[in-house]
Amino acid sequence: MKKHQEADETKKLKTKKYEKELRKLQAELCKLQDWVKHKGLRVIVVFEGRDGAGKGGTIRAITERLSPRVFRVVALPAPSDREKSQMYIQRYMAHFPAAGEVVIFDRSWYNRAGVEYVMGFCSKEQHRAFLELCPVVEKYIVDGGIILVKFWLEVSDKEQKRRFEARITDPVRQWKLSPMDLPSRTKWFEYSRARDIMLKATDTKWAPWHILRSDDKKRARLNCIHHLLKLIPYKKVPRPDIALPKRSNKGEYDDQASLKGRNFVPEKY
Repeated sequence: MKKHQEADETKKLKTKKYEKELRKLQAELCKLQDWVKHKGLRVIVVFEGRDGAGKGGTIRAITERLSPRVFRVVALPAPSDREKSQMYIQRYMAHFPAAGEVVIFDRSWYNRAGVEYVMGFCSKEQHRAFLELCPVVEKYIVDGGIILVKFWLEVSDKEQKRRFEARITDPVRQWKLSPMDLPSRTKWFEYSRARDIMLKATDTKWAPWHILRSDDKKRARLNCIHHLLKLIPYKKVPRPDIALPKRSNKGEYDDQASLKGRNFVPEKY
């Protein structure tokens, strides 16, 4: 047993190596960002998966070095009464990208195929209609010139259980524990069947699913970024040479003395 545990430990990605690889990939994401702006591309990236699969951390790894004006993250709350009366995908389409934008959906219209279906928030007829119409709508999206990328994060039963337990005991993770998390543990196989039904209906040639194993968060983040960069062809956009201009001394005065008597934040650290 001890040897098995030691073997598992050696498989873990060292933090130093992870950070080195992540920095390389994030530099490439910056090149992709320039290319998206330069070419006026419109990109949607959908992240789906079970609760606790690591969607949020993966999205942060992608966006933390990028401009939020180019890479926008959309995480919609539960629909209002007004939104419930709209066409189902309507509230998502309001956030679709314009030229030079990448929109990342932290959960998306696929809520209907997952949590809404399993937890009984939609009828069987609504679920069936969604699965029939979704590929048609996504074909319309892609034919309209939008690049659509869909990731499904696959976490194991054991790892989801460990992450939920950490959320319960760790005060800096408790905010992650949503009202849907605990019920989702009791419905593991219901979610598995819902996933399988969804993949069968919506894994199309024009909008395929890319399944990402996410038990190892560090490897999952690196693999996801590497794959995303492969899915969106890009080139380095030439940048003009930049020289920092010298500070002008015109109107020079003691600009620190003028702050005397103002309220400064105490320097506790």
